[in-house]
Amino acid sequence: MLVTTKGRYALRLMIYIASFPDRKVALREVAESECMSLKYLEQLAHELVSCGLLSSARGHGGGYYLARPADEILAGDVLRAAEGSTSPVACAALEEGGEGCPREDICSTIAFWAGLDKAIEDYVDGVTLADLT
Repeated sequence: MLVTTKGRYALRLMIYIASFPDRKVALREVAESECMSLKYLEQLAHELVSCGLLSSARGHGGGYYLARPADEILAGDVLRAAEGSTSPVACAALEEGGEGCPREDICSTIAFWAGLDKAIEDYVDGVTLADLT
């Protein structure tokens, strides 16, 4: 699995916000502290809110905060929200809820990719934001 900038920034954003559980965090603060683009963080935050990982409050004293406690948010949740998948390959047979692959029964590599996919899933779903803060 190649984690793109989107996935890396999303995880860094969530860890930063998790570090301040008693207050709302402005994206400008995150951008300055983590040396990331504010515009990019705005796009990521919108996606993370849509996925139910972040919440926001507008106005004076507003900002972003975790939608759930840090120990209930998995690194895998964040990566899947940002990347769409943690699968190591684009393989229809590995897609959850997908129609599968017509070559699945004769594919010589499906077992390898499925094993690698499981190892990645087990790892990213075994680490919480609380662990990372």
